[in-house]
Amino acid sequence: MKQELESSTTLSEDPAGQIAHSRSERRAKPRTWEIPPAPAPAPHLDDYKSIVGEPVVEELRFLARGLAKKTLKMVNSTAVGGGVAEMLNRLVPLLAELDVTTHWDVITGGNDFFEVTKAFHNALHGAPYELTREAQEIFLTYNEQNRQRMQFNEDIVVIHDPQPAAMIGARKDTSAQWVWRCHIDLSNPHPQVWGFLRPFIEQYNAAIFSSQTFARQLPIPQYLFYPCIDPLSEKNKKLDDSFVQKVCDEFGIDRSRPIVTQVSRFDRLKDPVGVVQAFKLARKYADCQLVLAGGGASDDPEGAIVLKEVKEAVGNDPDVIILDLPPWCALEINALQSASTIVVQKSLREGFGLTVTEALWKGKPTIGGAVGGIPNQIIHKLTGMLVHSIEGCAYQIRYLLTHPEFATQLGRNGREHVKENFLMTTNVRRWLLLLQILLRGGKA
Repeated sequence: MKQELESSTTLSEDPAGQIAHSRSERRAKPRTWEIPPAPAPAPHLDDYKSIVGEPVVEELRFLARGLAKKTLKMVNSTAVGGGVAEMLNRLVPLLAELDVTTHWDVITGGNDFFEVTKAFHNALHGAPYELTREAQEIFLTYNEQNRQRMQFNEDIVVIHDPQPAAMIGARKDTSAQWVWRCHIDLSNPHPQVWGFLRPFIEQYNAAIFSSQTFARQLPIPQYLFYPCIDPLSEKNKKLDDSFVQKVCDEFGIDRSRPIVTQVSRFDRLKDPVGVVQAFKLARKYADCQLVLAGGGASDDPEGAIVLKEVKEAVGNDPDVIILDLPPWCALEINALQSASTIVVQKSLREGFGLTVTEALWKGKPTIGGAVGGIPNQIIHKLTGMLVHSIEGCAYQIRYLLTHPEFATQLGRNGREHVKENFLMTTNVRRWLLLLQILLRGGKA
């Protein structure tokens, strides 16, 4: 693959020279976000008609009729940061508008708890880990504390991901339906950690996974739910170009040159260092700049460590812009994606990768690691490009930059793929159907 990169030099082989240097000199100091802005009001169902059509919205109202006076609880590990929180922020109000009373609780815990759950997260993605008695006790203690703090009087309770999985012990009403919603890639879990969690999962009435490859052998029904984005959210709505330009100016991004962007938290499984290496290879043959925009979720204690590793990999390269953004910078993320020539999500493991969905929705040619739920979104050479290595990622960056017509067609196809499969209205429909199945005792 390296030979392929070196076989053709269609553009300058010194793109990191004077142009990049002058851009670095004029880069403005980014503002800080000490206080999160007031959240934008959630859209109403009728607002989606212009995107998905009136019949889709009316079908949701029809499906919700059988759920009147039923109650639902969602429990996860963070209210901000990460795809789960973003989805729940939109899903909960839409269900409420459909008269499905939905309560959303967030578990709490000390640093020791989130260090353990982060280690569990990595191990369930296949990373080496030694499960200790102390880690098990920390996990169970905080689950029990949260169980005592919450009330579980709803008809259906949905527990998201491993962090609160042991809260199944709170189920007292045998008529209540409990669902474990797993958003991570369980295709190759660490046997010790999965062996510890599995007895809790088996007590649920059902499990939901984001890809068919994540399903495990369990004695309970399993369902496939693709995650989704809200096309009307601040992160995905159409922006005025003047705002996009303002954000780029603020961060010293030169829109006259190609922009390669990865948006994701600073996590080794997202491989930001690998993206830097791929960019440096591709830049030898195609002029471009790299934007790494990310931050940390409140349940991820490793972000600062990984950010330091990324900065060390970048060094003083003036063509790489690292943005450590708080989770409420949705408009800025939208602007960065909208300004991008190519969007990359070079994950090594991935539950689904909503940053891929966001990029495809914006019509951007997207390169993604061929892992987890990304291949459900990126159909290779049709809706995007899948890669397996740093060299492969570098090659695809160069190829898309030097074949703009093909890149544009990928973007068109990707947007249509998202419209058909990964929008919030589709997600609401899946939940309404599943709730009816569960309330019938699991019978369709």
